[in-house]
Amino acid sequence: MIRDKEDLFRFAEHSSEDAERIGFSDYSYWGSVMQNFLKKKSAVFMLILFLAMVFFSYVAMDIAKYDYTNLRIDRDIAYLTPNAEYWFGTDNLGRDYWCQVWYAAQVSIRLSLIVAVGESVLGIFIGCLWGYVRALDRFFTELYNFITNIPTIIYMTLIAMVVGQSFTIMATTMICIGWMGMARNVRNLVMIYRDREFNLASRCLGTPIHRILIRNILPQLVSAVILRLAISIPGTIAMEASLSYLGLGLDVNTPSLGILLRNGRVDFLNRPHLLFFPAAIVSIVTFTFYIVGNAFSDAADPKNHV
Repeated sequence: MIRDKEDLFRFAEHSSEDAERIGFSDYSYWGSVMQNFLKKKSAVFMLILFLAMVFFSYVAMDIAKYDYTNLRIDRDIAYLTPNAEYWFGTDNLGRDYWCQVWYAAQVSIRLSLIVAVGESVLGIFIGCLWGYVRALDRFFTELYNFITNIPTIIYMTLIAMVVGQSFTIMATTMICIGWMGMARNVRNLVMIYRDREFNLASRCLGTPIHRILIRNILPQLVSAVILRLAISIPGTIAMEASLSYLGLGLDVNTPSLGILLRNGRVDFLNRPHLLFFPAAIVSIVTFTFYIVGNAFSDAADPKNHV
């Protein structure tokens, strides 16, 4: 027996609370990034190790037996190996090496962070204009080719000889030269996303260029920017060490890990402690940001999010 339609079907009642509960998602982009990053145990361990080293570099100056600003010169105790009095030994002038190493670590890490952030900000800004505004493509391409075709060492040598050697000069110079790598990466990615359907729709609706870049394109670049930023930090320390090795780095009155490496290599076979301690810190920083940068870049990639 066929029943009436009223018995077979009925209208579903609308409930705004049920609709809100079904349509709500607790997904958070940065929450997902951190969740994926914390799964990489090696990266988390290296990041904790780096933060502990940075924190200890300031604590080490407080617990040191000698004040860095008033280190005495005593050639009678030059080249002492690590002992209870001088924890890292002494240098060629008999000065406490513990204070020098940890103060140099502060200077080099501070320099690398400033340069990395400066390169990233300038590179992202120029890269977005370079990739999105077609009229500027030729200008920035020629500027990029002109700067990159001249070795960096030539720029640094001329600036060191003409302008001088100081923390501010070196940081500014490295930012003015180092932005190109970030800008090139950003430009290539912007050109990929520039003509996607959602950006064409935004332009048709009259959305300003700066809003399209900030809201539509920049979120797509987070993974690449983070990776480039992480690579820039150990790259800056390596560059500073190379320049200091050649005598073109910071002022001799401003110790850095590069200067200590340059001085320590002179008599490494007989006094290895002068090279070992700064080299260990440089190695930890370089390895940390290589591991952390790759892990955080993968975690920030939306393709890896559930």
